[in-house]
Amino acid sequence: MHAPAARPFVYVCTSPASISTPRLQFPQPLLPLPLVSTAHPTPGQYDPFRAFHRDLDFVGKFLKPLLVGELAPEESSQDRGKNSQIIEDFRILRKTAEDMNLFKSNHLFFLLILAHVIVMEIIAWLIVFYFGNDWITTMIASVILATCQIQAGWLQHDFGHLSVYKKSQWNHLAHQFVIGHMKGASSDWWNHRHFQHHAKTNVFRKDPDVNTLHTFVLGEWQPVEYGKKKLKYLPYNHQHQYFFLIGPALLIPVYFQYQIIMSMIVYKKWADLAWAISYYVRFFITFVPYYGFLGSILLLTFVRFLESHWFVWVTQMNHIVMDINEDPYRDWFSNQLATTCNVEQSAFNDWFSGHLNFQIEHHLFPTMPRHNLYKVAPLVKSLCAKHGIQYQVKPLLTALQDIVRSLKKSGDLWLDAYLHK
Repeated sequence: MHAPAARPFVYVCTSPASISTPRLQFPQPLLPLPLVSTAHPTPGQYDPFRAFHRDLDFVGKFLKPLLVGELAPEESSQDRGKNSQIIEDFRILRKTAEDMNLFKSNHLFFLLILAHVIVMEIIAWLIVFYFGNDWITTMIASVILATCQIQAGWLQHDFGHLSVYKKSQWNHLAHQFVIGHMKGASSDWWNHRHFQHHAKTNVFRKDPDVNTLHTFVLGEWQPVEYGKKKLKYLPYNHQHQYFFLIGPALLIPVYFQYQIIMSMIVYKKWADLAWAISYYVRFFITFVPYYGFLGSILLLTFVRFLESHWFVWVTQMNHIVMDINEDPYRDWFSNQLATTCNVEQSAFNDWFSGHLNFQIEHHLFPTMPRHNLYKVAPLVKSLCAKHGIQYQVKPLLTALQDIVRSLKKSGDLWLDAYLHK
């Protein structure tokens, strides 16, 4: 089966679907699947497609106009080089998780998460209201507000992955409310960026989370390539040191802020822009009476600065220390285990990371409610043991320290290649 070369397509099981624009609008996030050329078809894309969509029959209605055809019977439905037994066993595991109702969410859990965010916002305002705007009060209020932002961030992540409500529309509306009104960001920007990360985790040029704009070299392949080509945008052998200055400090208040604003304007996401404006209006109405307009901007920037540190350390401890490379075209299960690790479970770790300490399970089952991730973990461990796949779990402090160790290792690889290859 061949399709015109000018029309890229994706494979869902054995049905290739033509995609002519990178930002089509669907009721569910259809676009995480990688575009593939006719020269290298990859029909074994059922597992990632299934991972992102709760209702395949519903989504199938929107794929019908895009259907190009069916694969010939003699064509394999698996990518060459992939372990068919792992793929089959993983699908059995997923069916077991479905039978255990692990994809069913506890609405009270998420309501309590939302409630504790709102309560903390009120506490931050009451502290300023009763004790004034001195430095100590401002610092305490800022820490509380940053905590609100990070916890709202974990909550929007739940809605963005359609893991709370059965109906996608309800998840999308809740997502817009939390990420827009409670955080001042864009749901469209988040969806477009985050689903690429999930579809091709730690793959250069496909996962935006490892696109560091030449500020860092990551993994083992990239630093060697940069070194061989004598690329030195920054002294990468010191990246584990300047990471503290330009990584956690600037990601959210500078880089993400610019991306979010430009995305809403360039792609004309006016609904997202309205939600974001509502956040800033609410923030300034709350704090301008105590800090003035300029002071409120400085307060907001400092809150973003604190939030950014929390966000970067938590999100990078699961991925940056793992395999980062060009696309290895592994099966879904093997790829997530190679590019993701977990952090030990505890009440604090669960809250601190928004249950992303179960990052392996989250990447395997993005639509599974986070409060059930620990329940499926033993099944994942068992499958890993059966096939000799490493399942990594670390203490929280070790995971955080490994970020710096990983950056230093990559920097040393770059320096060696730069000087000697």
